Amino acid sequence: MVLENEPIPFGDWIAPALLFFLQAAGILALLALVGGYLIAAFRYGPLDGGDRVFRFLKRGLGDLIALSPRRVMALAWLAVQESLRRRVLVGFGVFLLILLFAGWFLDTDSNDPATLYISFVLTATTYLVLLMALFLSVFSLPADIKNKTIHTVVTKPVRPGEIVLGRIIGFSLIGTMLLALMGVFSYFFVVRLLNHTHEVEVASLEPLPGGSSDQRAGRTEPEHSHRHEVTLEADGTGSTNTVNGHWHEIDPVEDGDETRYVLGPPRGMFNARVPEYGELRFRDRSGAAVSRGINVGNEWKYRSFIEGATLAAAVWRFDGITPERYGDSLPIEMTVRVFRSHKGDIEQPIRGTLKLRNPRNIGIESAVEVFQAKDGTVNPIEIPRKLTTPEGRTIDLFEDLAPEGELEIEMQCLDSGQYFGVAKADLYLRARDASFQVNFIKGFLGIWVRMLLVTSLGVMFSTFLSGPVAMLATLAALVLGTSTGFIFDVAAGTVEGGGPAESFIRLVQQKNVTVQLEPGLTTDVVKAADVVFMAVMTSVTSLLPDFGQFDSVEYVAHGYDIPPDLLLVQVLSGVGFVIAMFAIGYFFLRMREVAR
Repeated sequence: MVLENEPIPFGDWIAPALLFFLQAAGILALLALVGGYLIAAFRYGPLDGGDRVFRFLKRGLGDLIALSPRRVMALAWLAVQESLRRRVLVGFGVFLLILLFAGWFLDTDSNDPATLYISFVLTATTYLVLLMALFLSVFSLPADIKNKTIHTVVTKPVRPGEIVLGRIIGFSLIGTMLLALMGVFSYFFVVRLLNHTHEVEVASLEPLPGGSSDQRAGRTEPEHSHRHEVTLEADGTGSTNTVNGHWHEIDPVEDGDETRYVLGPPRGMFNARVPEYGELRFRDRSGAAVSRGINVGNEWKYRSFIEGATLAAAVWRFDGITPERYGDSLPIEMTVRVFRSHKGDIEQPIRGTLKLRNPRNIGIESAVEVFQAKDGTVNPIEIPRKLTTPEGRTIDLFEDLAPEGELEIEMQCLDSGQYFGVAKADLYLRARDASFQVNFIKGFLGIWVRMLLVTSLGVMFSTFLSGPVAMLATLAALVLGTSTGFIFDVAAGTVEGGGPAESFIRLVQQKNVTVQLEPGLTTDVVKAADVVFMAVMTSVTSLLPDFGQFDSVEYVAHGYDIPPDLLLVQVLSGVGFVIAMFAIGYFFLRMREVAR
């Protein structure tokens, strides 16, 4: 799984985030106050304008303090009824239709069908729920104002803040209900379609080469476009090999004079791994320490590469390696990317080695463990507690290699002319497994937070814009929020090709992003324009929610437990932005004649 940025521990995040929230709120409030006063002063004069602004703020703060939960929930229920009248359940029908035909097009013969199916249902749910939240939130209030049906509400003892908050809560309740239904159907869709079993080909069973005389090996009948190799013990029990990310347990069943071998449901397909990541460093082909490996030409620089048949290596350092945490073995999982400088046999894996070392005593290390690496495939390795040194001496994993809980794992590529690409998260210790069902719910919680943000943005923009314009503004905020990381990278100059103006010049002149523009007045003007434009873009983007941080689809689809810290950051960030959107929407609606 790609993990370019590790989740920030909640304790390290909360204080800076709260400070930024208060600073941003204070600056925006000050700008709104100054702007409001200037407009009022221009229309009514300096003294009368200041008096009007003061009375407006006084009434506004009084309204916010005196919000009635009873009236808010009554207005929320009206929003729910309005949503149902607009046939919002049609969206759920579309979702069921997508699931109905999805099984025809999703490939169960892929290397990891669980990842494919889970990613599909989560992505489809995200798009449908966000679209539903967008259309409900941006058109409701402008339509009521245009049709004057809002007067039936504002003529009653209802405050503008209650109208805004009631609509946010009401539309969010509808979105929550639909999301819960989609979650239940998605879970059973994935489990039902991927659940299968096989029949053992009895005729294929033969004595296991190199095993005891009672062990037998064979294969299963094909099912779901794949088959397994089986190994049976003397009592008839056994297991299959791992194919397409899963395996099966085998139990014998007596059927008269015959023995049938029954395969259980697929195991290892639905995971919620809790990984323990280490710190990564590299060595070059001469064995010297370097900060990164080789760049093989990929534009995406997430991974560095180590050269085969040299002293080049990737070394991970781990802490907290104790028998209390890991028992009598150390479970390692790794995802290695393979770059071939010559093709050879494309089906043949590339050989690599792992070596364990005591970081406090470099002389104590294990003999190398040879593995076969296939590009992008998760490769599990179980390291036993008792190991041998290169000289053949027996050592203990915890007492000799990690007596202080610190351990180094070194990876090298054996084949000449080939390269291994790795990043920090590509090798980890599998500390334990969490509940897949709970992790599935966590993934939908991230979708729920994004739905809440889109609903709040749509209601906020609809308090002072027409429906179509509010929809475009919400979409713009969603796009900018999704591209936050890229925008900040462009502003920092870490993205080749420059800003928008420079990129346009390169497009017209058909120049590669790595080619420098010719020095001169035109280039200076273009770069200066980019500096100004990107300053504005980063200022606006920093005030919008980073929608990328709420996306947990990759965690669930690839079988990794969503960290609790990440979940807390997502929920509290979403709540903070909803509070801000509610306050802004209230003051805009308060300024309109219909809300007075």
